[in-house]
Amino acid sequence: MVIATLFMHDPSLCYLLIDISNTFTKIALSSMRRLKTIRRIATAKLTAYRLKAIIANWSFTHTVIASVVPSRNLVVASALSVPILWVDPEVNLGIGIDYPHPRHIGADRLANAVACVALYRIPAIVVDFGTAVTFDVLSTAGNYVGGVIAPGLTVFSEYLHQRTALLPRVRLCEPRSVLGKSSEEAIRSGAVIGYRGLIQEILFQICHEVFSEGLTPSIIATGGDAKLIGSRLSLFDTVNPKLTLEGLRLIATRSFKS
Repeated sequence: MVIATLFMHDPSLCYLLIDISNTFTKIALSSMRRLKTIRRIATAKLTAYRLKAIIANWSFTHTVIASVVPSRNLVVASALSVPILWVDPEVNLGIGIDYPHPRHIGADRLANAVACVALYRIPAIVVDFGTAVTFDVLSTAGNYVGGVIAPGLTVFSEYLHQRTALLPRVRLCEPRSVLGKSSEEAIRSGAVIGYRGLIQEILFQICHEVFSEGLTPSIIATGGDAKLIGSRLSLFDTVNPKLTLEGLRLIATRSFKS
């Protein structure tokens, strides 16, 4: 049952948080202080009917949505009967944006930046391992100052399968050895170990170009492949798969607390 009345000073106030990404959509019920229930559905299968089924027994007053798939926005909006806040640079994020075209920044990247500034030491770099891997930089002042976009790990390996006649599609996991004894093992090694090289080099170049000598940023990993790639890289201070949803929770609290 959806609560129709908003009790502004109730610490148990709940929000619906939705992160519409290219591959998966994450749907969460959140209080002002913490994430509660979290569900995930393939974005291609996201319909109003399925969203209603997921949230059928959830009670919430407002919805905050970060979407990078505009074709799903109307579908999601049609399933909801409470106010919706769509994350963009015009929202009260609580961070500065030092970027020529703020509207070109993905809503998920803005949510990541909000969570990073609130939860971790700045300056910082957020690496989000999704369909694309994004690197977003936060200054010592807590401002979003730019980033890097590269193909995601799954895109990296799928393209190899699609563009060759004989190479198979493989399940990505930690390779047993750098030397593969089959095509599957060789692809897995090249994808996972090679991808770590890509991540390390981009982070090295960001740190070299952006941060002055002696200033070491926090480096936070999030996204679907964060544990697989980040767990073997000592560069990361932490891996937080829920960072985007935490950012949406913080935006909801800031926007609807009064």
